[in-house]
Amino acid sequence: MARNRHATRPHFHFKPWNVGRWVLWGLFALVLGVAPLLWSSGFALTMLSQMGIAVIACLAYNILLGQGGMLSFGHAVYTGLGSFLAIHTLNMVGAGTLALPVSLVPLAGAAGGLFFAALLGYVTTKKAGTPFAMITLGIGELVWSMSLMLPEFFGGEGGISSNRVVGPPVWGISFGPQIQVYYLIAAYCFVCTALMFAFTRTPLGRMLNAVRDNPERVEFIGYSTQRVRYLAFMASGLFSGVAGGLAALNFELVTAEVVGAGRSGAYLLFVFLGGAGFFFGPIIGAVLMVVALVLLSELTQAWLLYLGLIFVFVVIYAPGGLSSLIMMNLRVAAFGKLRPLLASYLALLGTGATVFVGAGAMVEMVYHLQLNEALGPQLKFMGATLNARGVDSWFGAGLVLVVGAALFELVRRHFALQWGRTQEQIEREIKRREAAI
Repeated sequence: MARNRHATRPHFHFKPWNVGRWVLWGLFALVLGVAPLLWSSGFALTMLSQMGIAVIACLAYNILLGQGGMLSFGHAVYTGLGSFLAIHTLNMVGAGTLALPVSLVPLAGAAGGLFFAALLGYVTTKKAGTPFAMITLGIGELVWSMSLMLPEFFGGEGGISSNRVVGPPVWGISFGPQIQVYYLIAAYCFVCTALMFAFTRTPLGRMLNAVRDNPERVEFIGYSTQRVRYLAFMASGLFSGVAGGLAALNFELVTAEVVGAGRSGAYLLFVFLGGAGFFFGPIIGAVLMVVALVLLSELTQAWLLYLGLIFVFVVIYAPGGLSSLIMMNLRVAAFGKLRPLLASYLALLGTGATVFVGAGAMVEMVYHLQLNEALGPQLKFMGATLNARGVDSWFGAGLVLVVGAALFELVRRHFALQWGRTQEQIEREIKRREAAI
């Protein structure tokens, strides 16, 4: 009896805190809080606000793509419909027909994203793979076409506008200044990022990974893959609606463009560029998306061409996205092998920049001749004056391109050999450590 009583006593085990995780989350909160103090101009605050919104949207999309292996071509439907519901809610608050703090308006977008994800996702998630992608594309086009057929809800071509400054300020907060809107977005961004990270650690999140990797085995052990996909789809729609609600609050205007295929394609493109295989990959992609759509588009008319070329090079040389490059180099650094590669990295960067200068000059001259010929043949490129009709400009750009490409190929081959030797050394070190245990 004494032995049985002893056996039924609870056993307590000490589980140490994950200090590294606390440090990372603390740094994330610090970056969100300090960023507007370092970049305080109106344009910078606008970009930072859009980055916070894009982080939530890209992480929500990655619940489908990265964690569930579901390629969606119409996910802007849920951010867009969340935006429309949030802007209608904001107008009701402004009219006095709904007593709701402005800071909670994005939750109306969350409810809208969840509702439409539950409604449309039940049909969408009945299929997987290519049929799933085609269904999402069809639903996206259907909702976009409805935006022109239902002007009462979508506002027609002009969209729906609102005013986020409603009622007297509370504790001095009226959400009129952009800095106040940014900190509201930053708070939602931190909370939603933490919740989506927690989702990846839940049984549902783990089962979603299993559905992505081996759906037949998941069905064999008794789980419904369609139900897992459906629940994950609703979770993604919920957070997408939050992003849409924040966008409505930030811009005070929602148009049919927010449910278009271009927005859905942007989510797919930049999540892939950032790296769908890692949780922080979509965060990198979100930052790149705002930089490309806001900053790069203002610098050059050929920004879509540059973006397409970057995407091609990432697919060829880093199919796991930029986050995979970061993780591979962190692995090399953990074994003390990164320093010998630094010179090769600098050489790759220098020769790659040379190729970009030559190719970029030629691209800009072509665009100038096609779109700005009335302004004359002269144009500015990276501080230099080029003559789009001059032989010397074309010869110089071509020479820089050819020389840079040749040098880049030589450096790339040397780096490939050096990288291969480094990986072999790391594998030998891993085997040595395993044998010593």
